[in-house]
Amino acid sequence: MTSNLSKELIQKTLKEIQDPELKRDIVSLGMIKEIEIQGASVAIQLAMAGGLASVKEKIREEVRQKIASLSGVEKVTVEVFHTPAKGPVFASKAHTPGIRHVVAVASGKGGVGKTTAAVNLALGLLQKGNRVGLMDADIYGPNVPLMLGVPVETRPRVNAEDKMIPIEAQGLKMISMGVLVPPDQPMVWRGPMLHGTITQFIQKVDWGELDFLIVDLPPGTGDVQLSLVQTVPLTGAVIVTTPQEVALMDVRKGVAMFRKTNVPILGVVENMTGEVFGSGGGRNAAAQFQVPFLGEVPLDRRIREGGDKGAPIVLSDPGSPAGLAFLRAAESLIEIVTESLKNG
Repeated sequence: MTSNLSKELIQKTLKEIQDPELKRDIVSLGMIKEIEIQGASVAIQLAMAGGLASVKEKIREEVRQKIASLSGVEKVTVEVFHTPAKGPVFASKAHTPGIRHVVAVASGKGGVGKTTAAVNLALGLLQKGNRVGLMDADIYGPNVPLMLGVPVETRPRVNAEDKMIPIEAQGLKMISMGVLVPPDQPMVWRGPMLHGTITQFIQKVDWGELDFLIVDLPPGTGDVQLSLVQTVPLTGAVIVTTPQEVALMDVRKGVAMFRKTNVPILGVVENMTGEVFGSGGGRNAAAQFQVPFLGEVPLDRRIREGGDKGAPIVLSDPGSPAGLAFLRAAESLIEIVTESLKNG
């Protein structure tokens, strides 16, 4: 009997399988290294870079079951090669094999306390027992070193592999343009230069083993931000907004940007809640766009003072309403990421 098996049929079948972390099919992600057909036997080689062993095994088993269900197939072997996959958007994931989760912190516009939220979320994750890195991708306004109390003269060292060693501050591993150029030097760069810098921050920094790498993205949702999102291998994104109802417009921009690039929205943080700006805009936005709400952070001058002095509120006053809000947001973020992996 003539077999109808072909590489085209197998590719089409494999396109139905999604990577549970990247939410894209394994064919588009370039995971199919080789397909070999010999009579009723099919051998498939998968190329997988980084990621959890349990996720890799889940994909391998799903491939085996899918192909075994095809008519005419009697034997299936699936071999996994732990080498860089050639994904069209997430290709740089191969350069972060020791990092479990990369989470972007973004905002539809500036002035909402995005960097403050990124720093305190990173420290909250650290206090929950995680190994955490913080990448300051806000090239024009690199304020992370100031908020972590890093002296202005600090510069990163370079190891034998010609990779930068991140600055260690408050228990975090951190890299920022603020520790690469003098603080009074303006950054007059175009999109391609920004894209190249972020690529270097991913590929040429020795991050080591991390549970979370928090990426503080520039404010806004333009071409530069889209380019950065496509460069960084994101687990998902957190959007920071202020409480006013008008904040819905800015959250909408952020949600649209990430959904265009197939990046999951892990949650919305409402910052500066209180009498001045009101409350509820962030919660309403999260409900409208059906994404998790990570909580309200009250407007408190101690947040600003702590940031200016290099003592973020999660460290300087963790029992305050603002400190507790950031810690609860970090706890929620951990739960959301863990649950999303379980549900794959």
